[in-house]
Amino acid sequence: MTNKQVLVVDDSPTGRQAAVNLLEKRGYQVTAAVDGIDALEKIASSRPLLVVLDIVLPKLNGYEVLRQLRASESTRSIKVILVSSKSQESDRFWGLKQGADDYIAKPYQDDALLAAVRKQL
Repeated sequence: MTNKQVLVVDDSPTGRQAAVNLLEKRGYQVTAAVDGIDALEKIASSRPLLVVLDIVLPKLNGYEVLRQLRASESTRSIKVILVSSKSQESDRFWGLKQGADDYIAKPYQDDALLAAVRKQL
């Protein structure tokens, strides 16, 4: 499983570190980004298989990052799990319509994130 590269994008240091720690404990290779621009730069350089992407981010929000990933032939196949405090069914619907592979509302249980990651990888 150690070849399963995951990028965690969250502007909250606490949320970002919690997700990184959780996934690393399960054997994933994890990098982290603090905003949308940082995410796109790290995706370009490391080509993760999966991005765990917060929606509310500085510089570029998660939807903008997702649309750029889906618009490019070289990044279109990267799996994306949106993670957000927006927890209405309409938010989930919109996230999936934008091209996300899954959507998890914050605060989430560790098991919910792990299950979503396993499902995508």
